[in-house]
Amino acid sequence: MLDAMSLLFDSFWRAVAYGLKPRVIVLSFLPLLLMTGLALGLGYLYWDGVLTSVRLWLESSSLMTNIAAWLQSFGMGNLKVVLAPLIVIFVVTPILVVFSLLVVALMMTPALTSLVAKNRFPSLERKRGGSLLASLWWSLLSTLLALVALVVSIPLWLIPPLILILPPLIWGWLTYRVMAFDALAEHASSEERREIFRRHRLSLLGIGLFCGYLGAAPSLIWASGVLFVAAFVVLVPLAIWLYTLVFALASLWFAHFCLTALQNLRQERAQAAAAPTPPDAIPLDSLTLPISHAPDPT
Repeated sequence: MLDAMSLLFDSFWRAVAYGLKPRVIVLSFLPLLLMTGLALGLGYLYWDGVLTSVRLWLESSSLMTNIAAWLQSFGMGNLKVVLAPLIVIFVVTPILVVFSLLVVALMMTPALTSLVAKNRFPSLERKRGGSLLASLWWSLLSTLLALVALVVSIPLWLIPPLILILPPLIWGWLTYRVMAFDALAEHASSEERREIFRRHRLSLLGIGLFCGYLGAAPSLIWASGVLFVAAFVVLVPLAIWLYTLVFALASLWFAHFCLTALQNLRQERAQAAAAPTPPDAIPLDSLTLPISHAPDPT
């Protein structure tokens, strides 16, 4: 059996190898088509209107006027032009990330988990401790909690180090909650899933955090579309595809880790059940001593 750290790294390299399979690449285009169509459609309908509203808000805000004057004094007055698009993207990006996560969890995770189980764990019993309805409820509840945490933590983002810590931490927690549940939904019972969460909580959260920081890279590409408007239509699908690949990697990582942990848990319990009971563990009142009869004097 692998220990926690070895299991973490072993499942990561396996996830990377599986992520290069043609089947996984093809599957990643399904969420891409859905998300790109939705993003471009909403952008076509509402982008200009939202930008106009944000610009009007900026012009009516005395704080933003002072900030623009301060930028102008340093020769950076042109930054005011891109301030409104940046604000819109700042608001839209968390929604895009959450929706990408949910779409991948719905459209890719079951297929990826099935792929891992078929290749590595063909004999692992399926106890089906999580139904589709339970998975949807778990994902929606976790997403709601993550969005509330994001909104509550926004004032803390003004402290420079925290903006690099809090959002990935929240994304990591959400990724861990959604992906780990879906990875175990088909094979583990409810009790086994809770036990694996208890034993490996830090490792699972670490996987989520790593993928949360990876998810920051597509945001940079998405934001750069403001500075290169001509390439904006190309950069948005590229960012969405990178989100999809990051969450696909996370899904594979959780599948390898969780199914291995489940197999180890069952082997451990099977060995414990088969082990002979030590003598000092047998209660005295269960022992029956032979009764010796004295010879009849007659």
